Amino acid sequence: MKTKQALPPGDFGIWVIIYVEFVTFAALFIGYAFSRRANLEMFNESQLLLNKTSGFINTVVLITSSFLVVKAVQAIKKNNSELSAKFLLAAMGVGSIFIVVKIMEFAEKFEQGINLSTNTFFMFYLMLTVFHFLHVVLGLIILFNIYQKTKLGGYSNTDHKGMETGASYWHLVDLLWIVLFPLVYIMR
Repeated sequence: MKTKQALPPGDFGIWVIIYVEFVTFAALFIGYAFSRRANLEMFNESQLLLNKTSGFINTVVLITSSFLVVKAVQAIKKNNSELSAKFLLAAMGVGSIFIVVKIMEFAEKFEQGINLSTNTFFMFYLMLTVFHFLHVVLGLIILFNIYQKTKLGGYSNTDHKGMETGASYWHLVDLLWIVLFPLVYIMR
C-alpha cells in the first residue's frame, strides 16, 4: 500500500517566499558575523548598549504567539472555528507586544543618537531588527486576515490550507528572531 507523501503545510508559494527570506537573512547574518570578526571589540562594546531584557521579552512573546497559532490550526482541524479564532486573536495580541517593545527599544536608541551611521554594529542591528520588525507587521496583518476568515467560517477541518499558509509565515518570523536575538544581543 502506497502512502501519500506529506507535503509542507500551506501553499507551495509560501515555501518559495520562506526560502527566499531564509537566504536573505542568512546573507545578512553572514555579513554580520564577518564584520563582527573584523571589529570584535567595537561590536562587543556596542552590544552592551542593547536592552537584552527587551530582546528576551520579544523572544518569549514570539514563541508564545507561534504556539497560539499552532493551537488555532489544531482547533480548525477539529472543525472548531470559534476556538481557532480565539487562539488567532490571542496570537495577534501577544504578537503585538513585540511591536510595542521594539518601538520602545528603537526610540531609546534614536534618543541616544544611534542610527545606521553610528558604527558597523548598529548598522547591522538596525538593518536586521527593522527588517524583522517589518516581517512581524506583515505577519500580524496576515494573522488578522486569517482571523477574519475564520470568524466568517471560511476554514474547516477539510479546507484550511490558507490558515496553514499564514501560520507557516508566522513561524518563519518566529524562527528568524530565535536566530537574530542570540546573534545580535547575546553572543560575545
